[in-house]
Amino acid sequence: MQNTATPTHCPYCALQCGMNLTPAPDGTVEVSERADFPVNRGALCGKGRTAPAVLSSRVRLTSPLVRSGGTLVPATWDEALERIAGELSRTRAEHGPDACGVFGGGGLTNEKAYTLGKFARVVLGTSQIDYNGRFCMSSAAAGGMKAFGLDRGLPFPLEDIPKSGCVILVGSNLAETMPPSLRFFTELRENGGTLIVIDPRRTKTAEQADLHLMPRPGTDLALALGLLHLVVAEGLVDEEYVRERTAGWEDARAAAMAHWPEYVERITGVPVPQLRETVRMFCEPESAMVLTARGPEQQSKGTDTVSAWINLCLATGRAGRPFSGYGCLTGQGNGQGGREHGQKADQLPGYRKLDDPAARAHVAEVWGVDPDSLPGPGRSAYELLDALGTDIKSLLLMGSNPVVSAPHAAHIEERIKSLDFLAVCDVVLSETAALADVVLPVTQWAEETGTTTNLEGRVLLRRQAITPPDGIRSDLEVMHELADRLGVEKGFPTDPEEVFEELRRASAGGPADYSGITYRRLAEENGVFWPCPTEDTVVHPGTPRLFLDRFATPDGRARFVPVSHRAIAEEPDEEYPVLLTTGRVVAQYQSGAQTRRVDELNAAAPGPFVELHPRLAERLGAAEGDPVAVVSRRGRAVAPARITLGIRPDTVFMPFHWYGEGRANTLTNPALDPTSRMPEFKACAVRVEAVKS
Repeated sequence: MQNTATPTHCPYCALQCGMNLTPAPDGTVEVSERADFPVNRGALCGKGRTAPAVLSSRVRLTSPLVRSGGTLVPATWDEALERIAGELSRTRAEHGPDACGVFGGGGLTNEKAYTLGKFARVVLGTSQIDYNGRFCMSSAAAGGMKAFGLDRGLPFPLEDIPKSGCVILVGSNLAETMPPSLRFFTELRENGGTLIVIDPRRTKTAEQADLHLMPRPGTDLALALGLLHLVVAEGLVDEEYVRERTAGWEDARAAAMAHWPEYVERITGVPVPQLRETVRMFCEPESAMVLTARGPEQQSKGTDTVSAWINLCLATGRAGRPFSGYGCLTGQGNGQGGREHGQKADQLPGYRKLDDPAARAHVAEVWGVDPDSLPGPGRSAYELLDALGTDIKSLLLMGSNPVVSAPHAAHIEERIKSLDFLAVCDVVLSETAALADVVLPVTQWAEETGTTTNLEGRVLLRRQAITPPDGIRSDLEVMHELADRLGVEKGFPTDPEEVFEELRRASAGGPADYSGITYRRLAEENGVFWPCPTEDTVVHPGTPRLFLDRFATPDGRARFVPVSHRAIAEEPDEEYPVLLTTGRVVAQYQSGAQTRRVDELNAAAPGPFVELHPRLAERLGAAEGDPVAVVSRRGRAVAPARITLGIRPDTVFMPFHWYGEGRANTLTNPALDPTSRMPEFKACAVRVEAVKS
């Protein structure tokens, strides 16, 4: 172990903040500022500062575990791998390849995501692979593809935000979910720009805004349509831009005109004067942006909602121009790259479509297989999890904890328990891993080298800083060993750079073209924006800003998509009169599998809570800190009350990081968006009850 600083990146959110890691004499790892990385400029949140705590053998797994007599007990690697290979072989032989499922994660490196997709399709021959990134930004991806012909979270770097005239931030509490990014919005306001935040809660982010709109959860689509109606009515459409750079305006215009301001106020609860002020602030400056996050996207109409916000940008000429455009704030560390290279049910590396014959032929040639041998598209994430124990008998799961993170989580927990066989690769014994038949301890961020792609589309090199404990193997080694045991001796290298070289070839010519990106360039250039089709930095330095000349559609024009408001899948009624929305807190991350093992973070956020308005608390007779029950058609969760004026009286909020009786996703609705297959995490009908002692 070298006692020198290694420049690398945080393991958590999609900012992928730069940091330096230095091994200390006592065996711990010190984090220090890395000011040269432009995304965070040295700043780190509490999760980033404390990330090395999970490297401790006191916290992480250090030996394979195999279930024996109902209990997980330590085993050798050979025993564990033989058990997995044997069970997968048996499942295929008895039920066919699609009885084997594979579930990945948005935190896996590009190399792991790529290899996992290849493993599923080449070794297992199964179509049943998806990943938890489906729960992150799939609606934004679908909306972006419809409008622009390409999906990249942000089509511009974060550094463009302070140069814009106005930013509308929809359903994001980035002050808590990605704190280092807040400085870009602070600089926006310091430069004379304005920030509009749309959120049913008065979050720490909303407190920074020039204007805060508090719509009823699940009504963001109507809100966007109402704003577009006002743009048309007030003569603010950029007619020349619409004529020269777009298609489909008349149908989108007609749909928006059915959403007049008073109608939108009734639906959303946002007063008409605030709607008019939003349009004025957005349209007055020369440039403006709309950025969405999980709030509008995690809905059963999330794709249409994204389309409506994109339509607003297109109608006002705010896309494909400097310091303007639509973007999505990706959540997971490699949520962008994770879906680009093959662990999503319908995609092949390079963001190619699995049902495209040319795409299949290209990737099959790189893999050295017959294109006809590749299975077709499989189930989306929730549908795959819902099929466990029935159509899918065995599951290989990497880097995900659906027992906590999936909607209707109690049901998904039962489906997982009904499997014939479950194997989990993880760093810690998550709630899902605790149900497994075999658990494999794998290397994590600081113990391995690999690439990730952040929310800007910037491909980054995470460098190994320390040697993993004895007995730990990488996910790449696991897939190599399993492939060998399942009869595929070649094609699954364990060296991440070798995998990346193959990924480059597989992605070449695809929408997400990494073929010009190398480990050397990533190290020298502090990351490279895709697409980048050649190694020659003079010919192609990468693409930090998309769409300035044309959109990625056949004719180069952006597409308006006509959409109309519709209700959420489950509206409140007499039995369930309140709306539940969910989200994150600053000291925890996603399912909490890692952050809940860090003392400092647990001290800051020790457990779940229910945020409710004083009027609702008074009706319940609940005081601050009293336990309250939130009940939906799917289950019941109990947590202490947190009473605040910063939430709508008809809404309660719960963070989703915890298991047990306070598990928020026990309550959430798995109703799916018809295009993205995103579940409706952000709005469901509940009732709230005081818990009697």
